[in-house]
Amino acid sequence: MALPIVLYGDPVLRVKCRRVEKITKELDELADEMIETMIDAQGVGLAAPQIGVPIQMAVVDVAHDPECITYLRIDGEDADLEDCMPLVFVNPELTLHKEKEPCEEGCLSIPDFRAEVTRPIEITARLEMLDGSFITVETDGLLARAIQHEVDHLNGILFVDRLGTTGKMRAKREIKKLAKTW
Repeated sequence: MALPIVLYGDPVLRVKCRRVEKITKELDELADEMIETMIDAQGVGLAAPQIGVPIQMAVVDVAHDPECITYLRIDGEDADLEDCMPLVFVNPELTLHKEKEPCEEGCLSIPDFRAEVTRPIEITARLEMLDGSFITVETDGLLARAIQHEVDHLNGILFVDRLGTTGKMRAKREIKKLAKTW
């Protein structure tokens, strides 16, 4: 069942989410609902606080665009994007590489608004899976960006917080106008 997505301005989006201490059947069910919600909203990622649940859990799926990354390694081995999507994880730890690039981003919690955000091109992420195992993901492109975006949500950070001063002022004005239509 697709769940309602929390919109910009809701305090849960600014919460530093608590770690997941125990994997449960309910967490598996929540993951399925989050995937359905993300797909229904035509997104590439969704974090638990975006559905009002302040825990460190997110889902990402960029399989619709396999050309969006140049490499993907899981635990040091080359991996096929389609084989690991959707990616569901809890308690992520990111290592951000130094080289950055700007790219347009949007957010399911801020409908109809997009802005250019500069982020690291490549990441290494240690992710806990819902079976209790851990994987290390090394990647670039849209998958790296989506993971960074969702991990930001788990820390109470929105993509508009990553904009420069002028971008933040423009975003605030535009989002205020858009919010009247939500």
